[in-house]
Amino acid sequence: MKKFMNSVDTVLTESLDGFVAAHADILVLGDEHKFIRRKVLKPGKVALISGGGSGHEPLHAGFVGHGMLDAACPGQVFTSPTPDQMLAAAAAVDTGAGCLFIVKNYEGDVMNFDMAAEMTDGVLQMVINDDVAVENSSYTTGRRGVAGTLVVEKIVGAAAEQGMALADLKALGDRVNGATRSMGVALTSCTVPAAGRPTFDIGDGEMEFGVGIHGEPGRRRDTLKSADVIAEEICTAILGDLGDRAKGPALLFINGFGGTPLMELYLMYNSARTIFEKHGVMVTRSLVGSYVTSLDMAGCSITLAMLDDEATSLWDAPVHTAALRWGV
Repeated sequence: MKKFMNSVDTVLTESLDGFVAAHADILVLGDEHKFIRRKVLKPGKVALISGGGSGHEPLHAGFVGHGMLDAACPGQVFTSPTPDQMLAAAAAVDTGAGCLFIVKNYEGDVMNFDMAAEMTDGVLQMVINDDVAVENSSYTTGRRGVAGTLVVEKIVGAAAEQGMALADLKALGDRVNGATRSMGVALTSCTVPAAGRPTFDIGDGEMEFGVGIHGEPGRRRDTLKSADVIAEEICTAILGDLGDRAKGPALLFINGFGGTPLMELYLMYNSARTIFEKHGVMVTRSLVGSYVTSLDMAGCSITLAMLDDEATSLWDAPVHTAALRWGV
């Protein structure tokens, strides 16, 4: 294992220190590294809080700022944050309108956010489960929450910035989640620093269809195929799951898992867009890059989010975070 680190025990805290120092114009680090929050809070605005295990950067801390999250709670690598982190974040960013917890569907995340929500007032939460690859997996009951998390956080974040009320934000988030589908494929494993070895073994000529963002098994192991063939299988699964809803305007998001060059991600975008448009999807918004990663894994996911006028407007709304910035 070759990684830039001083000690396995300090990888996360040193990374958070550097991250917040690099973006000190918009971010503040909470006590004991429990959370990262917006530097400037907006009084009377519903606070959006998310979080999860580290190793998926820039998710979630990279999406803290104007137009997205108010705070993010980082757990250890691939380990859920603890309820006291969410409670501390809520106390720091709630300016009187309540908090919405945005939670990926992993058992540890759901359990700990549930506990935090029960221990404080004025909190609602929504769960993201956009992965069509498998119905249950190593860390979930039901579908996993993956790259669609970014889409929900951006659209709901814009609505919160505009003053939408807590219950309406939850309803909006649920609608966006319901219109969003994702599936990924891995070409290599990832290596967790504390483990020091790949999470799973995969041959040079193999790929894992439907892999999870923690290296969980997917639908099947297969021999490596061309980009067009890979995209065809993933897009077909997404279209089949959306059914009749897969018509009209949509956001196409190609997400890298951390070890795949942008050149290859744009190639996959080209393949996926061609396939979707043949089936009546109009790609009106696009995003390509490594935003919801799995440490150093080579691979990518394809996300399709169907858009109405409201969702399109909120996607286009100004955002200023470490990882996403436009219109500001």
